[in-house]
Amino acid sequence: MNLQGVSVRRMALLLAGLAMFGPFSIDTIFPAFAQMGAELGADKLAMQQTIAVYLIAYALMSIVHGPLSDALGRRRVILAGLAVFTLASVGCALSRDLGTLLAFRALQGLSAGVGLIVGRAVIRDLFDGDDAQRLMSQVSMIFGIAPAVAPIIGGWILGWQRWPAIFWFLVAFSVGLWLATWRWLPETHPPDARAPASPRRLLRDYVAIFRNSRFQRLAAAGAFNFAALFLYIASAPAFVMDILALGERQFGWFFVPMIGGMMLGAWVSGRAAGRVSGARLVNVGFACSGVAIAGNIAYNLLTAQPQVPWAVLPMALNSFGIALVFPIVTLAILDMYPRQRGAASSLQAFTGLVLNALIAGVLSPLASRSGILLALVGAGFLLVGWGFWRWEARRDRTRPRALPVAPPIEPGEPL
Repeated sequence: MNLQGVSVRRMALLLAGLAMFGPFSIDTIFPAFAQMGAELGADKLAMQQTIAVYLIAYALMSIVHGPLSDALGRRRVILAGLAVFTLASVGCALSRDLGTLLAFRALQGLSAGVGLIVGRAVIRDLFDGDDAQRLMSQVSMIFGIAPAVAPIIGGWILGWQRWPAIFWFLVAFSVGLWLATWRWLPETHPPDARAPASPRRLLRDYVAIFRNSRFQRLAAAGAFNFAALFLYIASAPAFVMDILALGERQFGWFFVPMIGGMMLGAWVSGRAAGRVSGARLVNVGFACSGVAIAGNIAYNLLTAQPQVPWAVLPMALNSFGIALVFPIVTLAILDMYPRQRGAASSLQAFTGLVLNALIAGVLSPLASRSGILLALVGAGFLLVGWGFWRWEARRDRTRPRALPVAPPIEPGEPL
């Protein structure tokens, strides 16, 4: 569905902004962990739960955002989600104990997924094929700024205010996004294309999608590939301040190279659309991540005290590879179910978010004790993701460019 009069550049900026407020919710508070822990009486492990609770709620609600947008329209669901996120951020800013903060962090997580999940469906509503890949890459390139600037903004805010000011910043950011969405986002999913909002239908769709072995392989490949990098994002406070011995205003040493690689990869992906096959781009992406992980392990084995820039350069190459893989895998999943794009996007996001929540709540506190542990666990995630991709590639050798499309789930179709 190509809407006349839609500015591609404005749409890319808006959709990237909508995807940003999720990462902003995680990364802006990293520099404030020590101050928040001292004021709330929480140790490092307890503070890590502010990330885990957010991600668990994000994952649980992610399976609802997409189908709601399939039934009610993309624009309405995004506006409602932004409103809830704004109220949750106000609650976080006013919290005076850890329990209250965790409750409002969960509410943030319940609403934060609308921008990323529904935004993917909007892209596929608007454009097809190479055009969709280009817009997805543009959104990824702009969106990549968020994890780089968020902790830097958090550090700046701490320079003149206490930690609640970070959440007031999130309030202002989400209000601005609500106004921009209301003004510039058209409805890309017309009423005649909508599916009824039925719990029974939703369950049936999800079971059918999840049981599709090809969906499982693609979703797992994308989730485990990104997990190798997310392990470091979730461990950023320990990695930056404990392992690298940097200050609370020096998170940019970690995030800027990482996001620089991601933005460059997204740019290359967009330029390659229509010129290089999707399968080849994914292979190149995994190869880049593999070289990065191998270099990271070697560096941590050879040095007793990791230092910048050498300790963070592998992150740039790894994120470059991830940016090549992500658009191809995501569009392949969305194209499998053209009538249930919201549901497919939700289930893909849910797969990755469950894994990320486990990383933030369980693996990150254990692996962030040393640089070599982080490197080895990250290598394990990359190998698993690559294994799922190779499995899919072997099943799809007869289609080097266009990945096969699953038939849509029709009303009344048996499981």
